[in-house]
Amino acid sequence: MKESIAKINASIAPKRAKIIAHPLYQVIKDIEDVRIFMKYHVYAVWDFMSLLKSLQNMLTCTQTPWFPKGNPDTRFLINEIVIGEESDIDEEGQRMSHFELYLKAMKKCGVSVSEIEVFTKTLHETSSFEKAFEIAKTPLAAQNFVNYTFDIIGSKKDYLIASIFTFGREDLIPDMFLSIVQDLDKKLPDTITTFKYYLERHIEVDGDHHSHLAIQMVENLCGNDTEKWNEVLDFTIKSLEIRKQLWDGVYEEIMAKNQLKHAQS
Repeated sequence: MKESIAKINASIAPKRAKIIAHPLYQVIKDIEDVRIFMKYHVYAVWDFMSLLKSLQNMLTCTQTPWFPKGNPDTRFLINEIVIGEESDIDEEGQRMSHFELYLKAMKKCGVSVSEIEVFTKTLHETSSFEKAFEIAKTPLAAQNFVNYTFDIIGSKKDYLIASIFTFGREDLIPDMFLSIVQDLDKKLPDTITTFKYYLERHIEVDGDHHSHLAIQMVENLCGNDTEKWNEVLDFTIKSLEIRKQLWDGVYEEIMAKNQLKHAQS
């Protein structure tokens, strides 16, 4: 199984490199650019939680009457990750999910959360992604990103969902972006502090401890099944391509904003 993990990491390395070196990070210069980034990225934060909860529903018993379900080691792994993601602490020590922490960061940065709140409210009321996207006016790149995530969730294949969660979503924030945010935090104290905390916390918890737990979970679910490992590789590569397209959407909006500013000056 260690060989299978090594093969996946080697195969996806070029895709990951393109995301980490995306030109988007070269054009983020000020708080206005960060706001555009957050408007798109919040959808990835939200559907990451949906990936997580779908795994918990599949790998543990979340209904009553309760009965033992699945492998105890796998149950432990997913439940530990859920605790960290769904009830972590903010920079003031208050309990909240990473999604709620991100919304708090958006508000501090002066980003309207009405779009994502309209999206989640409409989806909750109608169960229609199409209607939720339409009413919220969700950017197309974010729509495609969320749709792919829920295609994977809809497959009901726990090993695929776990692989996208593990290889397609973690540890993709480059040091350069964190440095940009840290510099902005010095210039704009209190405005971007919560976002900086979110990123640092994400790297500390998601990119380190949780990533090791998640890899172990994929190993447990795939075992020695070569067909599963091949499927994991194919879908992970696709998920990274979709992530790059999300960043493409952010990049294009920032560039369009810059061109408009230049034309007006």
